[in-house]
Amino acid sequence: MEITRRNFKESLGAVYGAVEEADFLAIDGEFSGISDGPSVSALTNGMDTPEERYAKLRKHSMDFLLFQFGLCTFRYDQAQSKYLTKSFNFYIFPKPFSRTSPDIKFICQSSSIDFLASQGFDFNKVFRSGIPYLNQDEEAQLREQYEERRNQMNGSGTPSYISPLSGKGPVNVPDEHKDFINRVIVLLYFYSSFSLRFQRKLIFQTLNWKYPKGLHVETVETEKKERFIQVSKVDEEERRRIEQQKQEREQEELNDAVGFSRVIHAISKSGKLVVGHNMLLDVMHTIHQFYCPLPEELDDFKEVTMCVFPRLLDTKLMASTQPFKDLITNTSLAELEKQLKEKPFKAPKVGCSEGFQCYDTAAEQLHEAGYDAYITGLCFVSMANYLGSFLTPPRAHISARSKLIEPFYNKLFLMRVVDIPYLNISGPDLQPKRDHVLYVTFPKEWKTSDLYQLFSAFGNIQVSWIDDTSAFVSLSQLEQVQIAMNTSQYAESYRIQTYADYMQSKQKSTSKNRKWAEDGWANTTCSHMHNR
Repeated sequence: MEITRRNFKESLGAVYGAVEEADFLAIDGEFSGISDGPSVSALTNGMDTPEERYAKLRKHSMDFLLFQFGLCTFRYDQAQSKYLTKSFNFYIFPKPFSRTSPDIKFICQSSSIDFLASQGFDFNKVFRSGIPYLNQDEEAQLREQYEERRNQMNGSGTPSYISPLSGKGPVNVPDEHKDFINRVIVLLYFYSSFSLRFQRKLIFQTLNWKYPKGLHVETVETEKKERFIQVSKVDEEERRRIEQQKQEREQEELNDAVGFSRVIHAISKSGKLVVGHNMLLDVMHTIHQFYCPLPEELDDFKEVTMCVFPRLLDTKLMASTQPFKDLITNTSLAELEKQLKEKPFKAPKVGCSEGFQCYDTAAEQLHEAGYDAYITGLCFVSMANYLGSFLTPPRAHISARSKLIEPFYNKLFLMRVVDIPYLNISGPDLQPKRDHVLYVTFPKEWKTSDLYQLFSAFGNIQVSWIDDTSAFVSLSQLEQVQIAMNTSQYAESYRIQTYADYMQSKQKSTSKNRKWAEDGWANTTCSHMHNR
């Protein structure tokens, strides 16, 4: 089901129902870019620690926009012995809700846009009909604005730039505005300059003081965005009815502004298993865009993630882990889906729920987020069912709640990091020694071939570039490290450190910087995230 701003409101009930009845959910996102500076290889260095990888993605990837979100729900039907799916493809765009709403800035990466365009991506649907959204702070600010306006309408507002007013006494009108207030008429056009906004507040407050029960005052906006104050003579019952209608209208406007974030809230509240493929960026963007700006520290990010998505599973990591690792030769999503149809695996039995279209995997609608979410779910089902073959007696269907799945929970695949294959969201990360690794700095002109030549006496090496003047070099034998260190003592053009020394100096530098920022630290909490 394709969902844009035009049919979002009417489709929301179907989305909520699908999430509620599902056994598990699969998600995928499409972005306006990946990296705002470093190359992908530098962004995903093979020697990154989890903290370094998170810091780099947070710094270089979060100014891009997640503008298509795929959700596919999977419900197992015992009677038919197959999963029934419901797929949703959401187009998302931060259209400003009002003059005071956030005017979001985001960046695009030409290679990403070109690639999506080559796949038939419809950018017009994003920019013309994308569903708006607010994060939690923005939603809270909008609620406060509504409350302030409501208080102002009732004569109890206390704008920050005038003295607090008592609803029982006359309004303290500054001398320069007295003539204006005395001449005010029932219909007044105004614009957003400070002076006229101030006069508008004076009108509201003066009328509410002079006629506490006989008038209803509100701001009305025309289709041409012209705004005026409308004053109606009403009795108390009519006034209460109008106020009730206005509050209901404002609540609907607020829901419209929160927009797509309501879908993420529903997924979060459900507590269902959320499955993705190579999903670290999907999770980071989803939290950053629809909940709160990403915290600086990795441990705080883990805490927030566990609050938003208490159970995650990454199919790329699952496919890269035993017992699948030796059976699967390519873990890219499209190739993984094909391999999991062949022996020793079995293609899962799936069907479409009534009223929903089925995707045809033969058509390969890759890089449409809804389709990618769908085949991610298929991959999970195939691998989960394969684990059932190890039971006695073997079982053909393994539930998404099975204990066999639990070892894969909350571990997100880390690209290109051989000795730390995943980011552990629910616990401490792996800490390999890396005693065979050297940190090398050198002139900007050097290339990979220069490093291979420098270490030619040490046999096979692996080079992981950090930037233009530094790289990690992994030696094949631990005994070679001291030899390399000794031979570099008198070198002028390059410098070598052991990995341990490099990490120690880096931690000292980080610790020193933190001391300056202690006053700005804040405890990460998400206790309010589910209070909706």
